[in-house]
Amino acid sequence: MAPARRIKPSLYFSVDVEADGPIPGPYSMLSFGAAVAGRQDAEGYTAADPEENTFYRELRPISADFVPQALAVSGLDRERLRVEGAEPQAAMEEFTAWVCDVSDAAGAQPVMCGYPAGYDWTFLYWYLMRFAGASPFGHSGCLDMKTLYAAKAGLPLRAVVKGTMPRHLLSRRRHTHHALDDALEQADLFSNLMTWQGPGLSTP
Repeated sequence: MAPARRIKPSLYFSVDVEADGPIPGPYSMLSFGAAVAGRQDAEGYTAADPEENTFYRELRPISADFVPQALAVSGLDRERLRVEGAEPQAAMEEFTAWVCDVSDAAGAQPVMCGYPAGYDWTFLYWYLMRFAGASPFGHSGCLDMKTLYAAKAGLPLRAVVKGTMPRHLLSRRRHTHHALDDALEQADLFSNLMTWQGPGLSTP
């Protein structure tokens, strides 16, 4: 009989991105924040204190194009970032090193999680590949919190919004559109979702 395949634990990184448009390349990721949400192994999920391991950078814009409405959401100043923002290559290389160091210390593989992951992952993965040459999460190491909730709640995905979730799942932190603040808030949500058994099966 072949030996059982060892399953490596996952370390979940809550990531939030603030950008000035809908897609990377024509538009810029202006800031991103990350926080370690927790670790999952064969025994189950263990939440972390998300404030213990965090990363935040503001970036120099990579193009002249932007969508004013998207820029207004973040409250960031593109002209200031042209002068003070980190070079994307340096920022993504520093982020990659941080993810790898934290994951190695935990003996786990890194997984990005977001709400919704589609937007944040698109920018994060594109920037990692374009400026660092590789992604510590691989090409598919991401988990969408909206999908996770929809599956556990038995709801259609497009019906899911935070405002309809049970209040005990939501973070007590404010959603500020500062990338690190929102990464911390979403780390709380992720840990609550990971330990939630579904409607009627958990205690508020």
